[in-house]
Amino acid sequence: MIALIQRVTDARVEVDGRTVGVIGRGILALVGVERGDSEAQAERLAERVLGYRIFPDAEGKMNLSLLDIRGELLAVPQFTLAADTRQGTRAGFSTAAAPEAGRQLFDRFLFFCMQKHANVKAGTFGADMKVSLVNDGPVTFWLQAPAAKPS
Repeated sequence: MIALIQRVTDARVEVDGRTVGVIGRGILALVGVERGDSEAQAERLAERVLGYRIFPDAEGKMNLSLLDIRGELLAVPQFTLAADTRQGTRAGFSTAAAPEAGRQLFDRFLFFCMQKHANVKAGTFGADMKVSLVNDGPVTFWLQAPAAKPS
């Protein structure tokens, strides 16, 4: 599983002109599910997103996590993150999870986030969404929770 996280001062997601999620200071996480991803990866990615230290401490160093600052999380499902872009000029989606598997793992990711943090909002899986944000910094990181290696 993949999360492209951005430190934001505010962010929102709209579906059909209606706001379905809005946050203040926190993280906007665009979340992609790859074919073969598991519930264990959804849990690990949730831990990484919530615990990744991207907020400044008193000395201005990125030393604090979303949990530390009690910030908000806006998670947006984005299957295009799982695209195969290694060659050519058009993405291939054979590496992305099938829609139902993607929905289930995105929902599990949300579940794990909500277990550890109260301020979680989400976009709508499969919808045509409009996402707006003010990236603070800008600070953007690509996080992955790769599949466990066979033993």
